[in-house]
Amino acid sequence: MEQNFLLKTHFALAFYMTGIIFLIQVIHYPLFAQVGVVNFPAYHAEHVRRTTSIIAIPMLVELFTLFALFYIVPSYRTSSLFISNAILLIITWGVTFFISVPQHNILSQGFDTNAWSTLVNTNWIRTFAWLLRGLIIFKLL
Repeated sequence: MEQNFLLKTHFALAFYMTGIIFLIQVIHYPLFAQVGVVNFPAYHAEHVRRTTSIIAIPMLVELFTLFALFYIVPSYRTSSLFISNAILLIITWGVTFFISVPQHNILSQGFDTNAWSTLVNTNWIRTFAWLLRGLIIFKLL
């Protein structure tokens, strides 16, 4: 019962994050270039504040459920599907903290074409990683 709840939660969070990241990738990030130099720092600060509040907790719970499933379900430790899921989650965290956050730090000082372009282009990695994770977890269900 506990295992089933954790897997369903893990699945729900993967698809929740897929929806959020597609929204950000297709709508929010492209609009950064339309805000204008004067308004951009305030717009960006508000974007970060609002998106952080809906992304941070689900990402942490997603990570917690991954580790819990590894611990509770010994067969997942050798499952190529679950290990692929784990690798993709590690990739999303890596891209987030080693690429996206530094680009957001640059953008917090004002619009920068290179930082914005890097953010948009590399965010596709997270977008497809979350989508693939959702499909993998669906197969595990």
